[in-house]
Amino acid sequence: MQRMIFVNLPVRDLARSTAFYEALGFAKNPQFSNDDASCMMWSEVIVVMLHTHEHFLRFSPRPVSDATKACEVLLCLSAETREAVDALVQKAGTAGGGVDPCPVQDHGFMYGRSYEDPDGHIWEVVWMDPAAVAESNAGNTDAQSRTVTA
Repeated sequence: MQRMIFVNLPVRDLARSTAFYEALGFAKNPQFSNDDASCMMWSEVIVVMLHTHEHFLRFSPRPVSDATKACEVLLCLSAETREAVDALVQKAGTAGGGVDPCPVQDHGFMYGRSYEDPDGHIWEVVWMDPAAVAESNAGNTDAQSRTVTA
């Protein structure tokens, strides 16, 4: 079985958040969705679980933070091209999200932008040129130095 990642997010309005993520290209999996949660598939291995606040609190002993006022995590999705980065951020804006809450990153070999969902969760979208990354790592045997951070 392939390893998967499940990102669990508390949301104020489940229907609105579900529609937002569908507008970005996430597919709702009805098998794991109900009145308290929506299972949103980005890919076969990346799943975003949207939970009402009440439902989310069944899994966490800590209070739900207001993502519009505090940042606990930055989420990042890869894109196949620079244009795909721009297209996804544009879709987020059209669907009612915030566009570029973080500075645009353009390092030549890496390009990234960000969007904010209706609850203030920040998502980065990043494209990296694999050839440029491979070239910059050529001859470097230190595994830690091969790590590229956004």
